[in-house]
Amino acid sequence: MEYRHELKFLVSDVELEILRYRLKPLMKADSHQNGDAYSVRSLYFDDYRDSCMRENEDGIDNRKKYRIRIYDGKDTVIRLEKKSKVRGMTKKVSTSISREDCISYMQGIPVVLRPDSTDLEKELYAEMKMSGMHPVSIVEYERTAFVEQRGNVRITFDRNISGSEAVRSFLDKPPLVPLLERGKHVLEVKYDELLPEYIAQVLELGCLQRSAFSKYYYARNYKEM
Repeated sequence: MEYRHELKFLVSDVELEILRYRLKPLMKADSHQNGDAYSVRSLYFDDYRDSCMRENEDGIDNRKKYRIRIYDGKDTVIRLEKKSKVRGMTKKVSTSISREDCISYMQGIPVVLRPDSTDLEKELYAEMKMSGMHPVSIVEYERTAFVEQRGNVRITFDRNISGSEAVRSFLDKPPLVPLLERGKHVLEVKYDELLPEYIAQVLELGCLQRSAFSKYYYARNYKEM
């Protein structure tokens, strides 16, 4: 997968409902979505110097994050992912991992490499050994996703964004605290080279402002609302 555009906006309940009404006739719901939304839970890693958090804070453009992700609180599908950002564009690489390997990662233990280990698993192994990469934070939210084949467009509404430091409870039910004030959510717009004009027009509310919002950064710097 090549690098893609990724635009983020902080939006209100009302703005999300307007956009949902406009997008439903034009875009399909994500094929993995059962109903109006699904939950996403991510376990984020950082090194002993908190480099990922500090690079985000400093606005460094060339950076990467490692995370493990599950959906609807189930461990039937567990994905290890690396998300990279270069010159404002993003790229995601992912691979499936077992529950046993996930538990090792949750405990900060590098998974022993096997002949069939992927390049991503080898890379994280090296990072854990050399820079002390380890799990530091959990982020969970409810996501509604729309997709359009032209432009490979994906638009997501992320509600009830919460965080936790109980990294060893990742596969169970970690205690969560909200990261945004009530009624605030995140809109993400992802596409390849060009955003189709008819979708761009639908997204025009006259008041949307781009944000550099990072769920991981907010989870690491939580302040009670």
